Amino acid sequence: MSRVNYESLLIGLVFFLILSGCRQTSETSALDIELTPAELTWVGEQVFRNECAGRTSCLVHWNQGEAFPSLGIGHFIWYPTGVDGRFVESFPELIRFMRQQSIPLPEWLNELDPFDAPWPDRDAFMAADGDKDTSEESDATVTSLREFLWATRGIQAQFIVRRARSALERVLAAAPASSRATLREHLEQLIATPGGAYAVIDYVNFKGEGLSAQETYRGQGWGLLQVLLAMPENGGPVLAGFRASARNTLTRRAEHAPQAIEREKWLPGWLARIETYREPD
Repeated sequence: MSRVNYESLLIGLVFFLILSGCRQTSETSALDIELTPAELTWVGEQVFRNECAGRTSCLVHWNQGEAFPSLGIGHFIWYPTGVDGRFVESFPELIRFMRQQSIPLPEWLNELDPFDAPWPDRDAFMAADGDKDTSEESDATVTSLREFLWATRGIQAQFIVRRARSALERVLAAAPASSRATLREHLEQLIATPGGAYAVIDYVNFKGEGLSAQETYRGQGWGLLQVLLAMPENGGPVLAGFRASARNTLTRRAEHAPQAIEREKWLPGWLARIETYREPD
């Protein structure tokens, strides 16, 4: 074999090994959240406890001061007709996921067109939900929806985890290039433990990915991206750093919020929720 051919083969082999290594690095470094069935159940129960204190009645709810009802264990947002809010709408996406999984829907929900919340405002919803003081029952729409969401808690937990999984690489891509390596390291450490994975999953469901330009007050967001960016690079245990950054991020949001209810009523509950971001006993 000539020297030229030998060198060509050697150069080709080097390039092959480099490219193979790059592919392997890319494949093995993709971020993912892996949960055992028991861990998935635990995460779902934690989210349900955070949103509803485990109460079935809270599965179909309309908070005072909001322009939309909140549904399911994750309090997924569902806008009525004509309402275009600043927050990412998640209930229609949950229903699309359920249809993909061949989950039977209540007939009225399956036939709803357009797929908007059937109550135009909170007063209409409260009337449909019945009067608890007089034991007046909820109407059939509210009752069937509440029963359906109670029966499908498991698939809702899967949807919540799926949303968090899909957010990881998108959040990294949206970060400044100079911060991506640190953010990836923090995410890898978080999702490697049940408590850290729960924190990431719950926060994405709770306050979003931080990628929507609409989800900002005074130009500052409050999603997962913003929490990760505000974490110290070498601030001790990563889960403790995530909690501290989330507390600061949500406090800033409340301070910038146009509605006083965020500061006066909602913020204490948000901060209490952040304190649950710990490893299970």
